[in-house]
Amino acid sequence: MMQIHDLEKQQFITLFKEEGIDNIDERFTILETFLKTEKHITADDLSRLLADEGHTVETDFLRETLELMCHYGFAQENRFDNGRVLYEHRHLGDHHDHMICTRCGEITEFADTQLERLQEAIAARHGFHMLQHRMDIYGICSSCLKKRVPLMPLMLAKPGEKLIIREYLCGENLEARLLSMGLRRGDVIEVITSQGRGQFVIAVENKRYILGRGMAQKIMVEPIR
Repeated sequence: MMQIHDLEKQQFITLFKEEGIDNIDERFTILETFLKTEKHITADDLSRLLADEGHTVETDFLRETLELMCHYGFAQENRFDNGRVLYEHRHLGDHHDHMICTRCGEITEFADTQLERLQEAIAARHGFHMLQHRMDIYGICSSCLKKRVPLMPLMLAKPGEKLIIREYLCGENLEARLLSMGLRRGDVIEVITSQGRGQFVIAVENKRYILGRGMAQKIMVEPIR
């Protein structure tokens, strides 16, 4: 990895000089600090790392440098499910995909040769010439899975989770209402939406249900592992 980073630094200086980009020394400091972390980071994260090393960098200059680094292929900008802009290294010839935990936000990089070949084969089968692609898998990481309690309110579930209804923490009237809607103990549900407008959208088999957050708080579910 050190050899790759050294090569990146050399190419950075050569390319930026050839393009007549100003303040190369200051921009090179940003690149060096960026290459020291293997995580996906925001511009603010990078600003804090620079400050920890004793470098003061104007926000606009930092963002401009990150844009240049992305433009010339030294960094890559990602927008995952929460919409935040995260930057990662972009090493030539290297491709990987991501698994993103919807609970803690942890991002895991992975590469699978068989998966890549399968995607190429699928594209070829459709007469499609694939130039580039990305795969982002959203779910729950092993650490968060270990922390999950056996039963939890439906309101805490994330989109895509499948759960089993176990208990109702409500009075007879509300329970009767849920039963009349078709929601019963033992039903396997899938969370469709859990944010926005205070609504909670779930599905049981081929039917969708819209619940208020107060109601979702009173339905106790068991995650399907």
